[in-house]
Amino acid sequence: MNPLKYKRIAVIGTTSTGKSTLAEKISAKFGLPFVELDALFWEPNWKEATLSDFWKRVESAIEPDAWVAAGNYSRVRNLIWSRAELIIWLDYPFPIVFWRLLTRTIRRGWTQEELWNGNREKFWWHLKLWSQDSLFHWLFKTYWRRKREIPQLLSLPENRHLSLIHFRHPREAEKWLASL
Repeated sequence: MNPLKYKRIAVIGTTSTGKSTLAEKISAKFGLPFVELDALFWEPNWKEATLSDFWKRVESAIEPDAWVAAGNYSRVRNLIWSRAELIIWLDYPFPIVFWRLLTRTIRRGWTQEELWNGNREKFWWHLKLWSQDSLFHWLFKTYWRRKREIPQLLSLPENRHLSLIHFRHPREAEKWLASL
């Protein structure tokens, strides 16, 4: 049984907050399907899916009556949020997120772990802070914007059906999950 009472959950936050990690833990704990938006978006060789293909993949993944989705893709936000019951917003301090991104990037660059569809990250990509390929560039570009836009998005009439759990530190999320 799911003590959360929610069957359709979207975990959001900026890069490296641990969206996928938390969503996977919720999925495993309550037997809910896990939907990783990055896996649906990125094709082999880091090719972006077309909007049509991405939309169809997400639509299919969230068709069941229960799921936990991780990701922030504005292209499919209305699709996911319109079906979701709960938003879990990981809104952590910048130094924590930056440290997580740095350690994750080093680990992935060193181990060459496969991410999605055969893709692997190269550490040197991220050192080019001016490049769109750098997740550090992405973090600087989106961190403060998300802090402003997420409350605005949640206040829209079409999103008023959503419950919200807003974590401001990883310890809060860990404690909450352990309490369930």
